[in-house]
Amino acid sequence: MKELKAYHKANEKRYLDELLDLLRIPSISADSKYDGDVKKTATFVSQKLKEAGAKKVKVYKTPGHPIVYGEYMVDKNKPTVLVYGHYDVQPPDPLNLWDSPPFEPVIKKTKLHPKGAIFARGACDDKGQMYMHIKAFEAMIANKSLPCNVKFMIEGEEEVGSVNLEAFCKANKKLLACDVVLLSDTSIIANNVPSITTGLRGLSYVEVEVTGPNRDLHSGVYGGAVANPINVLSKMIASLHDKNNKINIPGFYNDVEVVTKKERKAMNMAPFSLPKYKKDLKVKDVQGEKGYTTLERTSIRPTLDVNGIWGGYIGEGAKTVLPSQAFAKISMRLVPNQHPDKITKLFEKHFKSIAPEGVKVKVTPHHGGNPAVTPTDSLEYKAASMAMKKTFKKDPLPQRSGGSIPIVALFETALNAKSVLMGFGLDSDSIHSPNEHFGLFNYYRGIETIPYFFEYYTELKK
Repeated sequence: MKELKAYHKANEKRYLDELLDLLRIPSISADSKYDGDVKKTATFVSQKLKEAGAKKVKVYKTPGHPIVYGEYMVDKNKPTVLVYGHYDVQPPDPLNLWDSPPFEPVIKKTKLHPKGAIFARGACDDKGQMYMHIKAFEAMIANKSLPCNVKFMIEGEEEVGSVNLEAFCKANKKLLACDVVLLSDTSIIANNVPSITTGLRGLSYVEVEVTGPNRDLHSGVYGGAVANPINVLSKMIASLHDKNNKINIPGFYNDVEVVTKKERKAMNMAPFSLPKYKKDLKVKDVQGEKGYTTLERTSIRPTLDVNGIWGGYIGEGAKTVLPSQAFAKISMRLVPNQHPDKITKLFEKHFKSIAPEGVKVKVTPHHGGNPAVTPTDSLEYKAASMAMKKTFKKDPLPQRSGGSIPIVALFETALNAKSVLMGFGLDSDSIHSPNEHFGLFNYYRGIETIPYFFEYYTELKK
């Protein structure tokens, strides 16, 4: 691997410059105004795969945004690794909270990133982490050290629920056939505490609409006599948790996996400082389901959160209006054994049941995904662990994540392949938030580590 290290060192600046160019393209999949930029990003990724040495590179059209595919087949008798990533990003709003424009990447030093971090939307989620794989692949091809077959599938709809990925996988099972899926859309505990994600929460995402009178009304003439949809919606949302912050939906916890005391104890041995956590978020105290630690609340327990709420007049100055409608977007993070469709139905039934007579309620399901747990005794996990130990000089810790990557469960059912979640970001990198960033250390360490995964996995599969 000496040749690879020398190659990485010689090309560090180019690795970075290319990523900065990628980050300048606003590939926001949720907003149709950016459809052209999403396509432009797919073209960029496909071109970089070709330049890195991939064969059969193709941009596949879908009913939504394109999927980029590429491969390099060394030997049909060798194992095949399918690298998954996504090139789409979250909307950057609210723009006024960014210290620099979200699509004009800048590098700044921070306490956690003394060597510098790239600040831009998509820097960590997932352009930076996806691009690590293309550069690691380039280095292996350039130095004739790719030990097995590799396929790439880079999509443009992850941030909107990967709505067309399942159909693509089922229609292209032969094309995507592999032994393992490798992805890096996850994090490590700290730059000096490597970890491998072994569990992900599922997701049920809905939008609710409460309608009262047939038009906006004068709050003086009608106030106190007609139901105010914003007041009603606020009370309905408030009732969804009890005094112990447990979710008040009948049947919600019926299928929740019971985690043993031994597992919970091991989970809480991970490095974590509650005072530092609160200081970083600038909050006086944490909040969550009674009886569980912060690490447990964000990994093995389900949640229900309002992601957005609106209605009435929110412009400058005052307008004394009683609104006709109020809206909210609500996400529920799910744990093993909870099914998103079942939870969505339970939510809809309950939410409609608690509405007063003076309003009408509509619940619109958006995307969802199943939770997933990956084994720690598999060949692919061992290969990832060995690779991270090689570059971090210490064994990585297994860690369940609070986030959701629905495609992990999909790959197991559609492709019959397990996934390895070998990410290099930090939870503090502000993904989905203003000032998202990705450390230069993390970017380069990922590029350095990935070839070791290929080497060790190939050896273990012999």
